[in-house]
Amino acid sequence: MACGRASRSIGATRQGMRRVSISLLGVLMSLLALGHAVPVDVSPAAVDRIFSFVSTNDPGCAVMVIKDGQPVFRKGYGVLDLRTLRRIGPETNFRLASLTKQFTAMAIMLLVHDGKLRYEDRLTDVFPDFPAYGKAITIRQLLNHTSGLIDYEDIMAKQYAGIADDKIPQIKDAGVLDLLKQQSSTKFTPGSSWAYSNSGYVVLAMVVEKRSGVRFGEFLRQRIFLPLKMTRTIAYEKGKNKVEVVDRAYGYTQTANVWKETDQSSTSATLGDGGIYTSLDDLEKWDSALSQPSLLSSKEMEPALTPPAAAGGAPLKQVDGSLAPRYGFGWFLDPYLGHRRYSHYGETVGFRNAIQRFPDDLLTLIVLSNRAEVDAPALAQKVAELYLSKK
Repeated sequence: MACGRASRSIGATRQGMRRVSISLLGVLMSLLALGHAVPVDVSPAAVDRIFSFVSTNDPGCAVMVIKDGQPVFRKGYGVLDLRTLRRIGPETNFRLASLTKQFTAMAIMLLVHDGKLRYEDRLTDVFPDFPAYGKAITIRQLLNHTSGLIDYEDIMAKQYAGIADDKIPQIKDAGVLDLLKQQSSTKFTPGSSWAYSNSGYVVLAMVVEKRSGVRFGEFLRQRIFLPLKMTRTIAYEKGKNKVEVVDRAYGYTQTANVWKETDQSSTSATLGDGGIYTSLDDLEKWDSALSQPSLLSSKEMEPALTPPAAAGGAPLKQVDGSLAPRYGFGWFLDPYLGHRRYSHYGETVGFRNAIQRFPDDLLTLIVLSNRAEVDAPALAQKVAELYLSKK
């Protein structure tokens, strides 16, 4: 009988093991269906090879990979300042340039959440003294680059023709709004076409100030940076705040094998289109807030991830007749290698940046660079390919 009990016990154990195996298999299959459970084993050396062009004492890059909500790679290459040769690290603050637009868009969306603004409000609803052409421009069109506003850089180029950039006074957001008030029309009928517009995002910063009653940079600090504990992130305004010098990356351009500091230009003081400084460490917190999401509900985030369409729902085109990129609020929405992707690039004197988020793969790539010749989006895509190929 003892032997019989032992036999039944062994049989029960085997049945239990089979049940556990089947259960584990079911869990694994379920996770595989989600597309992100299989561990991705990418050698750090493989990422290092992509950035091997950065010499030890040259301006360089900060790179981060976030997978399944966790940073799996975070590293700096090169130096943040040629005067000190201080190394680039996860804490290094870079000027984001147009990566700022996703924060400007979030500020507008928070005002909509507060009931202080609507996406269909007209420019003249916010600024009654704006010229008549502003009656046809909505907040939504400013967000998705279909407003047709004339680029303020083009206006300044005519205004200061023949004058070196370092001799042109820096323009701020309010100055851009004033320039646009001096115009009498748009480049195209609002909503009929698509053209990337820094003017639109500068105006959006002024909309935030008008409807919130506080400075744009302060609104960002109160409603985005502090809640997310992005304590080292600022919308930089000379004389009002500062980027910590010890961690500030300065922009550089190489000419004839000589590095020249190209950190500021006549348009570097505008905020809404490109004035934020931040680091990999803080962008990790931003990415987490977008993934959850935590600042707004998933439903409230939907407009930001929906591209505009032409009349009748047809794909939107650019002025030259080519197909427009899919663009939401501060995000390009074009897929890559068959994977759904939200991305943006940032370019200004001395800085080249990129963020690429693959929501179905729970994968985010960030490249920040303080050297002008870098193709940050291409570098981010190369890193993405390492991880997407392992799926």
